[in-house]
Amino acid sequence: MIRRASLVLVGALMGATAMSVLYSAGIPAQAAGTSTYKELSIFGDVFERIRAQYVTPPDEEKLVENAINGMLTSLDPHSVYMNAKDAADMQTQTRGEFGGIGIEVTMEDDLVKVITPIDDTPGAKAGILAGDFISEINGESVRGLKLEEAVDKMRGAVNTPIKLVILRKGADKPIEMSIVREIIPIRAVKSRVEGDVGYLRVISFTEKTYDDLEAAIEKIKKEVPADKLKGFVLDLRLNPGGLLDQAIYVSDAFLERGEVVSTRSRNPEDTRRFNATAGDLTDGKPLIVLVNGGSASASEIVAGALQDLKRATVVGTRSFGKGSVQTIIPMGEKGALRLTTALYYTPSGRSIQGTGIEPDIKVEQPLPEELQGKVRSEGESALKGHIKGQNESEEGSGSIAYVPPEAKDDIQLNYALDLLRGVKTDPSFPADPTKAVVTK
Repeated sequence: MIRRASLVLVGALMGATAMSVLYSAGIPAQAAGTSTYKELSIFGDVFERIRAQYVTPPDEEKLVENAINGMLTSLDPHSVYMNAKDAADMQTQTRGEFGGIGIEVTMEDDLVKVITPIDDTPGAKAGILAGDFISEINGESVRGLKLEEAVDKMRGAVNTPIKLVILRKGADKPIEMSIVREIIPIRAVKSRVEGDVGYLRVISFTEKTYDDLEAAIEKIKKEVPADKLKGFVLDLRLNPGGLLDQAIYVSDAFLERGEVVSTRSRNPEDTRRFNATAGDLTDGKPLIVLVNGGSASASEIVAGALQDLKRATVVGTRSFGKGSVQTIIPMGEKGALRLTTALYYTPSGRSIQGTGIEPDIKVEQPLPEELQGKVRSEGESALKGHIKGQNESEEGSGSIAYVPPEAKDDIQLNYALDLLRGVKTDPSFPADPTKAVVTK
């Protein structure tokens, strides 16, 4: 496989929806008509009245930002104005690294609970342990903070110190730590060997995803001899998306040829097509892709390409259905504009906007009793103001997005393993690339 340079990028998940992004240094805008400028003068008059006469002095910068976002919200859920901080945060996500101490955390009993410290990071070296609770960050109590607010406080510039107060079971008093932040790489791919099967979980599509995937596949091939390796599971569940070029590279990792995806805007001449190159990193081993309602955007590009080109059998439940492309337009020091400019299409020419990827084999993952009634199906088709897809129906897109923490309880994963080992059979497995039918 030959990786090619590309200017096309797809952004990461923001909140509950994913986005596909084209970065642009600048797109020429057409001049508005006279009547439009008259309407804009009314906006200016209203702004001046608010600024001069509102009962309390308003935040003028916030007024303008909210007005811009109000305009963009009227278009679709994914077009938005990002201020300088939001734009910087998005770039951090797509780079796949940040300044921090290297711990995976959650919120429990109003405290930050450490799930695990990442090996060879400042947190691990300082002695933070899984199960520790963080009660204070730089002298401020974490009680009352949201998880993302606490995480923001722990992240920061490289080589700057952070002070934490740790509560540890068995310790007779709180533990105070001072830790210096370093660059923390975000793991884009997790992998393991499931006996005679290679398991690859792509968490998100950052700048590091393809490299992490390539390394993971090589590691699995070294651990399991080729004659013993039954195949691979590519787990895209709960994957919100990310960079488009990485979605193309990941698809290409399993393909020898064929169109991976195309993007089409309102001008036909702006259609762009992205093709796979020769070189399957898995040597053609059988492949199963897992998806659910949390698989969105870039992950749907991968699932759709491998499904259409008959390289993989897709197992699970219907994906999110995010099939629109956004262009990121820098606004200098003021931030950036994220504007929907196109839809993407799978190799067979289908748009999954509002419909999602329908698996070849539908396998439901039951919710545990404690989550029943608390988790609902989510999808693009349920978003207010979403662009209606050309194939969208009342059935809509999306499904329950839940993956059990323990592999033994993971019905979808175990179904895939049974298929690869021949315990279960299905006409759609194994997929046969020679039977791919691709239309333009």
